[in-house]
Amino acid sequence: MRIFPFLILVLVLVGCESSVAPAKVLPVTKEVSIDQLISEDQYNVALLVIPGTYNTELTAPMDIFQHTVYRDGIKSMNVFTVSNTSEPIKTFEGLTVIPDVDFTQTDIASEIDILVIPAAEHNLDSDLENEELLQFIQQVDAVSAYTISHCDGAFMLAKAGVLENRVSTTFPGDVASYKQMFPYLDVRDSVLFVHDGKYITSAGGAKSFEASLYLCELLYGKAKADELSKGMVIDWQLDELNYVVIEN
Repeated sequence: MRIFPFLILVLVLVGCESSVAPAKVLPVTKEVSIDQLISEDQYNVALLVIPGTYNTELTAPMDIFQHTVYRDGIKSMNVFTVSNTSEPIKTFEGLTVIPDVDFTQTDIASEIDILVIPAAEHNLDSDLENEELLQFIQQVDAVSAYTISHCDGAFMLAKAGVLENRVSTTFPGDVASYKQMFPYLDVRDSVLFVHDGKYITSAGGAKSFEASLYLCELLYGKAKADELSKGMVIDWQLDELNYVVIEN
């Protein structure tokens, strides 16, 4: 009599196991053509992702800019990630990011309206020797409407030579290194961000949200920037921030 319940249990377990669908295996890369990626009716915003990218400098502008698609009456932003590889990239904090496009395999640089350069772990050393990255920045700079760096991303812009005769800033703890490495630059300290021409360089970290909202207020006006900030639960008061705008 004791065998019967045991057999029922075995049959139930086998039946359950056989009814479970096999787990889906997701691809480690994604193929996206330029035609699929680029929008003719939006600002095309590229976020550069490289190994060791810091999460906040990547996700803050992505959050703010992506939410423009939910606002009426504006030219919203089409946000995507770019890198010099199509393979998964690990951020400094351990997030895995699969770039939307490998810029070494496409002519995406000529289609970018706004380039965002988040900080990454090796922005002060080996990244500055990466000619692929530096040339990409230069190529985009030739056509872009705005270029934004957060935290140590300013080092990449400076090394690429696009900040000459411009005022800029970087992560507060690295301002001294920034001045030493690029003594010919006009560097401002103790500010959240600097806007000079088409360049916006920010201190980074959580203040990457503010620098991103600033560009939105510049493009769309205060009312839309207020809407975006409320959607992200950010107390947005531009006139209370410590920032610098260089009149050209």
